[in-house]
Amino acid sequence: MTQREGVSVVIPAFNEEAGVGEVVKSVRKALKGIRHEVLVVDDGSRDATAARARTAGAMIVPMGENRGYGASLKAGLRHSRYDLVAILDADGTYPAEALPALLRAMGTADMAVGARSGLSKAIPFLRRFPKWLLNRWANYLADRRIPDLNSGLRVFRRSIASKYEGLFPNGFSFTTTLTLAMECHGYVVQYLPIEYRHRVGVSKIQPVRDTLNFFSLVLRVVMYFKPLKIFIPLSGIMFLSGGGLGWYEKVQGLPLGGAALLLLVGAVQVAALGLLADLLVKRGR
Repeated sequence: MTQREGVSVVIPAFNEEAGVGEVVKSVRKALKGIRHEVLVVDDGSRDATAARARTAGAMIVPMGENRGYGASLKAGLRHSRYDLVAILDADGTYPAEALPALLRAMGTADMAVGARSGLSKAIPFLRRFPKWLLNRWANYLADRRIPDLNSGLRVFRRSIASKYEGLFPNGFSFTTTLTLAMECHGYVVQYLPIEYRHRVGVSKIQPVRDTLNFFSLVLRVVMYFKPLKIFIPLSGIMFLSGGGLGWYEKVQGLPLGGAALLLLVGAVQVAALGLLADLLVKRGR
């Protein structure tokens, strides 16, 4: 970040009157001396979220109705003044004092992410295994270890993020999509450790539904960027299954059955589809 650049801080909020005021104040304090604006996107709150954010010094972007975390962030990006954008939540879980360090990292990075520490302590026990599995899945598909796939504290350039706006969902998967999109396209993403705190107020996440949505999203995004990561392993499994079944039938003195033949032919077709999809992805860049 150059000294002449400013940063737009976008804070999505839905019924966060208990914490949004202090979050806005902490952002303004952390960015004192840095050109900035604070935008609180009021996602159809039915409490005093907008009033408390405005009193604390934020500009309000009203959504009118509850449309979701991702929809709020997209609205905030459209209203932001600066190309450099920071996002964080309105519930007090992310430390605003980490923003200057993330901004400094933007001198060499395309996106700087606050990687949460103490995360397993803050996440309910039943959500830890699905989250671990999701991260392992994403690491395989992105070809690198991602310290924090969906951290809600990050700084990035709007000019880069806007390229993927059509992929961003309206729900909680906005940050996951942005991380995978930038990792798969070779942008420089830096992860800085931050403290993750207990939230103020009640969580809006629905564990089962949102976890399934995350897995589905990771699969869709990587099909869009790296389809061979899906098609080639699937083709290999089908080919080995067909070959194994054919060998078994031969040992038993049986003719090659339709199931084995279907698996072998299907394996070739799946591999061909993967190669074609990969070609289309590369031509579209």
